[in-house]
Amino acid sequence: MIKSIAKGNNLRKMKQAMTLWTLLLAGLICIWGCQAQPEDRVVYKGSDGPGKGKHIVLLAADDEYRSEESVPQLAKILAERHGFKCTVLFPINKETGEIDPPTRDNIPGLETLKKADLMLIFARSRTLPAEQMDLILEYINSGKPIIGMRCATHAFRYAKDNPYARWGRGTEEYPGGFGRQVLGETWAGHYGEHQVESTRGLIAEGMENHPIVKGCEDIWGPSDVYGISDAGLHGDCTPLVMGQCLKGMNPNDEPNPEKKLVPIAWTKTYTGTQGKAARVFTTTMGHGYDLKSEGFRRLLVNACYWSVGLEDKIPARANVDIVGVYDPLDIGVKEHRKGVKPADLRL
Repeated sequence: MIKSIAKGNNLRKMKQAMTLWTLLLAGLICIWGCQAQPEDRVVYKGSDGPGKGKHIVLLAADDEYRSEESVPQLAKILAERHGFKCTVLFPINKETGEIDPPTRDNIPGLETLKKADLMLIFARSRTLPAEQMDLILEYINSGKPIIGMRCATHAFRYAKDNPYARWGRGTEEYPGGFGRQVLGETWAGHYGEHQVESTRGLIAEGMENHPIVKGCEDIWGPSDVYGISDAGLHGDCTPLVMGQCLKGMNPNDEPNPEKKLVPIAWTKTYTGTQGKAARVFTTTMGHGYDLKSEGFRRLLVNACYWSVGLEDKIPARANVDIVGVYDPLDIGVKEHRKGVKPADLRL
């Protein structure tokens, strides 16, 4: 009897010790995993959901519209609400390691594009060194999907005699560069008056049943409507959302009757050197406050599903609730939050 009790006590002690060791090991693995994440990027690993197993690499590299704040929030939504693994890359100051939108020649971590299922790019006038630009071009030519936001229409800037000039504003042989050839349009000016006329997004006629606009009946943002070239969108673009210029910066302001509707979101295909047609989605909205619009967030999330071939998994109203706090600074060049490093944005 005494031996039996002693044996039982020993078994309980062994189980307790094993439990403690299991918890300790899990903690060490967690710590190791956090430390293993490179300091120049943010990785949101994703929960369960339709997007599980898909990896989105998001480039937050504009210097006016607060992409360094909006893109991480979008990545959190995609990871936490839908299961996608999301890696966010930034312009990084080489001396301080801080997120620095005015740094135009450094976006570390682009090698992650080699294993990405989707690239989302929100960049403006970047002049990247060859070793970084070549990684982007390798992806662009791969046939894998691309999403462009706002000033991605003029994402790169190179001198006319630079080997990468065709990817900037373009050349005679490649008019409009990356923006027009890949996304469907390059920079064509502000159509709505900047910081005066906001944007109401209206579903394009006949596109009401397209999976990307599912549940997007209310799209509004303080972005002004970008202009479209006189020649119209390039390639096989299909407008999904039309931009209506409002007379003010509030969603209830009246439309400007003198300005017609202009495409602000469309789909397209792009075939690069690998000969494979890539799915492309572009929106010229992207003011930091635009992401406060539930309809706009849902448009972006739906576009990610569609881009990676999961359009049949798009719910009637995708969950696009903000993760944590989203309170971006107002737009403006060199008006970003100072002293922020990627590690500060991790969940």
